[in-house]
Amino acid sequence: MKLCRQLAFMLLAWPLALAAGTANPLLSQALVAEAHFDTKTALGFFLKADAVQPNDPFILEKISRQYSDSISDTADPDEKKRRAGKAVAYAQRAVALEPNSAVNLTSLAVSYGKLGFYSSLRTEIGYSRLVEDYAGRALALDPNYDWAYHVLGRWNYEIASIGATERFLVKLVYGGLPPASTAEAVRLLRRAVKLAPQIPAHHVELGFALLADQQPDLARAEFEAAIRLPLREKYDIEEKARAQTALGKLR
Repeated sequence: MKLCRQLAFMLLAWPLALAAGTANPLLSQALVAEAHFDTKTALGFFLKADAVQPNDPFILEKISRQYSDSISDTADPDEKKRRAGKAVAYAQRAVALEPNSAVNLTSLAVSYGKLGFYSSLRTEIGYSRLVEDYAGRALALDPNYDWAYHVLGRWNYEIASIGATERFLVKLVYGGLPPASTAEAVRLLRRAVKLAPQIPAHHVELGFALLADQQPDLARAEFEAAIRLPLREKYDIEEKARAQTALGKLR
């Protein structure tokens, strides 16, 4: 049975490898490991694939994603920041090579958001503007890309939820923050859910946006929907845990 599952994942991974313009077996192995949420193994194969086939934006974006996903695998803050920096660096290279890819732009937005979490307040604010910029550019390129809506939605409720005192200090010292609202967050994340209802993370972020928008009953329904769905990506493991914690507080 294990061999059958492995072959199934390889059959799913192979078209992706061909879509990247290669029959690189290292890339196929990397995609199989990624599908199994084995970030460490996937990263190793993607890095080897990059050595064989350098400057491929598909491979570079995948490397960025593995570094980003692996942040949750370590408890060391310095290592978390290092991995977030690596994610940004590889995503930047992917965007430089393929600037009109909504996937690459969104990946860079996510990476900047994660790196900002481990940076100074001034740097975090600067990165926050980049998150909005790159995700917005991704959405302009592909109005049906669910992850661009996801990132912009989360950005909106997080910025809108900053406290009045902190917001005043940010405005006084750093010139303020971009406009954002919880209502806009809900709108964007509802669109993400409509485009890809099978992805747990979209429901989870919509739940938090609804909480921020003072709609706890609707938020509870989204958290419960996320928990019922099967995992699609490694990111969903963390998101489902957030949903479980939120539900515990709502009961």
